Amino acid sequence: HFSDCCQACRNIVRRSARRCKDLSFDGDGEGERKMSSESVDAVFQLLLAASEEGYIGEPVSQLQHALQAAYFAHKAGCDEETVLAALLHDVGHLCEKGAPKMDALGVMNHERLGALWLKDLGFSQKVCDLVEGHVSAKRYLTGKHPEYHDKLSDASKGTLVWQGGPFTPDEVTAFEKDPLGGLKLQMRHFDDLAKDPSLKVPDLESYREMIRDHLAQEAQKRVAESA
Repeated sequence: HFSDCCQACRNIVRRSARRCKDLSFDGDGEGERKMSSESVDAVFQLLLAASEEGYIGEPVSQLQHALQAAYFAHKAGCDEETVLAALLHDVGHLCEKGAPKMDALGVMNHERLGALWLKDLGFSQKVCDLVEGHVSAKRYLTGKHPEYHDKLSDASKGTLVWQGGPFTPDEVTAFEKDPLGGLKLQMRHFDDLAKDPSLKVPDLESYREMIRDHLAQEAQKRVAESA
């Protein structure tokens, strides 16, 4: 299973390399602008399709879970990168068809797959790091505070086993040195809250401008760095 998961990651990296080559970045920014436009479309297509996808045994769809997580991040006053990371934290369950599964509990190593997919689309390193770190936050909390395990849903308890279980004391110490550790813990809090089938939150379209502006800014940075 782990070798299959590594293969899924390599598939994303290979597609990214081909796409960059096809866009023929030449320093005038046109290739980056085209990439940004395509990336917005890719995100919306994936998440809109997720309105029909169940969320690993929870009472909400994948899209509801994503929108609720983003809502709680925005409500908490988080910056736009953190809001976007909350919105996109589980895209790894959706972006790579055929990726190995944790039985009926979603895609194995989805946090890594999602981070690679978002990096390919041009999202910032911070967004990608937060997406990749939301599982380690759960492992940290269950290692540091064993009582947290009792608060997890049955589905989250099941995925925790597949994801390596609670952190060891050494892993807890390492996590506490992570500059993004505090934000990753916030992401986990939003993840836990975002499972309410009756909660009404802003729809996906309300995030289009935020996503578009973020990708445009990241594209401008890449153009400037390559000049």
